[in-house]
Amino acid sequence: MCGIFCLLSLSSAQSEQHKFTADLLKRRGPTCCQEITANGRNVPYTCLFSAHVLHMRGPLTPQPVVDGDGNILLWNGEVFGGLPVVPEQNDCAVVSEHLSSCSEPSQVLAVLSAVRGPWAFVYYQKAADYLWFGRDFFGRRSLLWTFDAEVKALSLTSVATRSSGSECHNWQEVPASGVYRIDLKTVRECRPVSFEIYPWANDAFHPSETVGEACVPSGCSAQMNLSGLSLPSPVCPLNTSTPTPLDEEDVLTLSLDELLVNKHKLEMVNGLLDVLSEAVRVRVQSLPLLNQSNPSLTENQAAVAILFSGGIDSMILAALADHHIPAHQPIDLLNVAFKLQEPKKLSETSKKVKKPKDRATDPQRVCADPFNVPDRITGRNGVKELQGLAPGRRWNFVEINITQEELQKMRQERVCHLVHPLDTVLDDSIGCAVWFASRGVGCITEDHNQTPFISSAKVILTGIGADEQLAGYSRHRVRFQASGHQGLIQELSMELSRISSRNMGRDDRVIADHGKEARFPYLDEEVVNYLNSLPVWEKADLTQPRGVGEKLLLRLAARKLGLGQSALLPKRAMQFGSRIAKMENHHEKASDKCTRLLTG
Repeated sequence: MCGIFCLLSLSSAQSEQHKFTADLLKRRGPTCCQEITANGRNVPYTCLFSAHVLHMRGPLTPQPVVDGDGNILLWNGEVFGGLPVVPEQNDCAVVSEHLSSCSEPSQVLAVLSAVRGPWAFVYYQKAADYLWFGRDFFGRRSLLWTFDAEVKALSLTSVATRSSGSECHNWQEVPASGVYRIDLKTVRECRPVSFEIYPWANDAFHPSETVGEACVPSGCSAQMNLSGLSLPSPVCPLNTSTPTPLDEEDVLTLSLDELLVNKHKLEMVNGLLDVLSEAVRVRVQSLPLLNQSNPSLTENQAAVAILFSGGIDSMILAALADHHIPAHQPIDLLNVAFKLQEPKKLSETSKKVKKPKDRATDPQRVCADPFNVPDRITGRNGVKELQGLAPGRRWNFVEINITQEELQKMRQERVCHLVHPLDTVLDDSIGCAVWFASRGVGCITEDHNQTPFISSAKVILTGIGADEQLAGYSRHRVRFQASGHQGLIQELSMELSRISSRNMGRDDRVIADHGKEARFPYLDEEVVNYLNSLPVWEKADLTQPRGVGEKLLLRLAARKLGLGQSALLPKRAMQFGSRIAKMENHHEKASDKCTRLLTG
């Protein structure tokens, strides 16, 4: 993974953008960094390429990568399939090699569309004077852009500082609607920078009309490429079939175990577990912390962590990770809690009760513990289930406790820049919660004693994508009740169409700030393909009660894996489960602009 930056300058004036982003980029890639400049031969432009690398796979490959013909690649991604990458290879070097053989736009598109995994890239084709850039289909890696009209410079970066006053720049996320190309032979200081768009083909998730003038930086223009080329979509269309109406008497409430007896259901569950297990496998293996590149890693330190609430999404990731990580290696379960308001006053009777040693089971201590938020309770229960499934594994349940003072301090120092350019109350809540959780600084409890703990994991698995595909949110049930299966299908289609702009770039920026890499098994292309192929009522049955009907197929998979009560937990959003939403202004709406994210 990397922090990448490219500055295209069309005048001799100096842009300050690189100076503003350098510290944030360095945090993303602490392993190594370097810069390269390319100048137009007969065209007045200069391109500065800079990369900060977090070494994750294969031999260390500093970036930018320059091939024998002078082509330059900035690659922030992981190849989990599509292009052959063996453990002894670095995927950036492999992508560079494939792109080096491309002379036509169709060949570049073929390489990019073949990659299975997250990516954001910038690629300079020297001989043709082309600059390519873009993000993967789901936008799983961040890429921002802005144009400085005063110095005639276009900036592309993984992350940018939120600023105010004269230093304020209108950063936007590069839409994940395709890839973009600038013909540098046509750029002139007196003209707007023009992008050619190469969209994803036959793509209902990213309609081409969403890439309009409002999505490109001020001072630039965009148009569809005149050749009509596109990238083949990596996922199949969503199954839009609807069931035949059932008589009321046919709607039965069945337990998960009763449903698993059904052969048809069991086949679908096995199909989901096959693709999801493979998605987890490729994301937890071939890591530098699991080989000789980091000999300082001890037997008690983990290479992989999971954002962990004890809910079904994170429980399944943990159970599957256990299948693919050697049993002697620990797995960190990162559980964040924001301090509840102090209880007004404990009764005199309560004060006299002697506290037993076990703080987790003492009802009086649990009541008085200001960090005993819902996700902490389900997290503790979840780790007990995992210990029952894999008693030989060391599960580091990391309790990450955050006070209001620390939240306010780190929001202003760091998180406000990482969430930017997103700016809603929801972005603030989720961004802060994920930042503190992925930092992994907390404590673990052993033999009734708490000891400080810092997670060593450089890979963090998150459950994002499960709710969006399997109707896990309460709004899905509301839409189903109002518009039936047809309305639910439309809602789920919209979920994937906006996940790149609502979630993915933000979460990548927030997690990567710790020099760690976010990986999203539920958004693996084969997982999405499998779920898209199924009728909606097989994935979720919203005629069933909460805790059963939503994400039904995933709940059945959890039972098949041997999970217990966690398979029946209703959805609880992170901002509520961690109680960050209750810490400050209780009367805000999630879509409101968040004034707390503003810098001075």
